Amino acid sequence: IGSPPLDPTEHFLPEEEKLAEQERSKRFEKVYTHNLYYLAQVYQHMEMFEKAAHYCHSTLKRQLEHNAYHPMEWAINAATLSQFYINKQCFMEARHCLSAANVIFGQTGKIRTTEDTTEAEGDVPELYHQRKGEIARCWIKYCLTLMQNAQLSMQDNIGELDLDKQSELRALRMKELDEEESVRKKAVQFGTGELCDAISAVEEKVSYLRPSDFEEARELFLMGQHYVFEAKEFFQIDGYVTDHIEVVQDHSALFKVLAFFETDMERRCKMHKRRIAMLEPLIVDLNPQYYLLVNRQIQFEVAHAYYDMMDLKIAIADKLRDPDSHIVKKINSLNKSALKYYQLFLDSLRDPNKVFPEHIGEDVLRPAMLAKFRVARLYGKIITADPKKELENLATSLEHYKFIVDYCEKHPEAAQEIEVELELSKEMVSLLPTKMERFRTKMSLT
Repeated sequence: IGSPPLDPTEHFLPEEEKLAEQERSKRFEKVYTHNLYYLAQVYQHMEMFEKAAHYCHSTLKRQLEHNAYHPMEWAINAATLSQFYINKQCFMEARHCLSAANVIFGQTGKIRTTEDTTEAEGDVPELYHQRKGEIARCWIKYCLTLMQNAQLSMQDNIGELDLDKQSELRALRMKELDEEESVRKKAVQFGTGELCDAISAVEEKVSYLRPSDFEEARELFLMGQHYVFEAKEFFQIDGYVTDHIEVVQDHSALFKVLAFFETDMERRCKMHKRRIAMLEPLIVDLNPQYYLLVNRQIQFEVAHAYYDMMDLKIAIADKLRDPDSHIVKKINSLNKSALKYYQLFLDSLRDPNKVFPEHIGEDVLRPAMLAKFRVARLYGKIITADPKKELENLATSLEHYKFIVDYCEKHPEAAQEIEVELELSKEMVSLLPTKMERFRTKMSLT
């Protein structure tokens, strides 16, 4: 009949104490909002994530409309929802959620406490800084995923920039820009009036389009780095070991993906050097017994950074007519460091009796095979004037290539994990013995 129903409590009240229509309406709207909120949770448990996100978004929107929210809690929920959109590659929606989270979080402490406010959420500085750090981490993921997504769509089969794919991405982006207005109209927007303007002002500072060149990638990188520093203010190594390390790893990943967009090889080297500088100290601080998984991740990442630097230095040396001894020394030094960390990673897979497993666990299979492949390649790249030493290096290299080929023959499921590397390993297993034979002949003649 167009008017709100009675509140359940009113059935037990005398006529004169019954609620005014406005209060009744307010309570009824609140029940509806709660209903959406519960539906979001139900769908989440049923793993129907699309529906859960839809109801979560509607709940947040209604809470703003009816001014029935606690800023800190609302902001965290919006930031958490952004992660769903990021995984779905809906970057415009993710940016909207994060921008709204920033604006609403800014209201913390300014809005009078309502009956919805939980006791624990009064003005607790500790909780405030924790939530601020959590929202910052959601922003880091946004910047990083957007950059990585662009990298994936623009790289060739060896991970370098493909100019044709870059042109395709630019054309696609023009189309996305043209469609922006219609997408915006369909998307559920938070807030109205001043609140809407404040959210738009935050949105304008960061793009939702995948970067197509270094300048655009750098803007996202700087935004991500700003939030890295913000997250580290709360998530410090004392007390928040795992969180702190994840933030540092994300920072390293931001540098790694920015290096992909950089065309100057020397500057790319410096970016990888920054990654090593932030990751290496973590290995020293961590107890490998308690943090085995994290330790492995970092060892592998540091090894890979040294490996990338060595490749870049070799490419720089190839362009020089006569590389000097300093460059040769630098290449060998980077090679040695990469070998050290790959070896540490591989040694961490050994059992207490220091025996390497006959069957490598599924969770570490690909990294273990990649490490073996790169170790083989690194031994083949050591620059030495001593033929005897060179022969030894080639023999070690062959040994590692053979390990990969033999392992994949025994365990066919492993072959799917490293198809490209397996092909190259088979090639090297057939080529290296001939090369070594030539070396031996040459040595016997001298």
